Amino acid sequence: MMTDPIADMLTRIRNGYTVRKSEVNVPFSNIKMAIAEILVREGYLAKVEKSADGRQFVLTLKYVNKTPVVHEINRLSKPGNRCYVGKGEIKEVLNGFGMSIISTPQGLMTNREAKAAALGGELICEVY
Repeated sequence: MMTDPIADMLTRIRNGYTVRKSEVNVPFSNIKMAIAEILVREGYLAKVEKSADGRQFVLTLKYVNKTPVVHEINRLSKPGNRCYVGKGEIKEVLNGFGMSIISTPQGLMTNREAKAAALGGELICEVY
């Protein structure tokens, strides 16, 4: 039994970039799909597609001049150690070159979007 499916998804992305894969398959869940859509919107992944059977989705990894776009992708809040931030505690990642994904009462959003909306929540991961 898997205790942290989000960490599994992030590890699959990290491993896919390490071995220079073009695509990575991830079991489907709504929260993982929302995280993947934010990564696509922010330019860290090329695209995300749900498979025909609906049980998994395919993440297309993005490279620039054969260099991975994602250098680091880390899980911050874990099942055994949740990590929350208030609206005034949201920090920039790598002086604005990276981003973090926060689960707020209005859904998942980046650290910039959460700061603009004055919302805090659970820190899911950071990417740079």
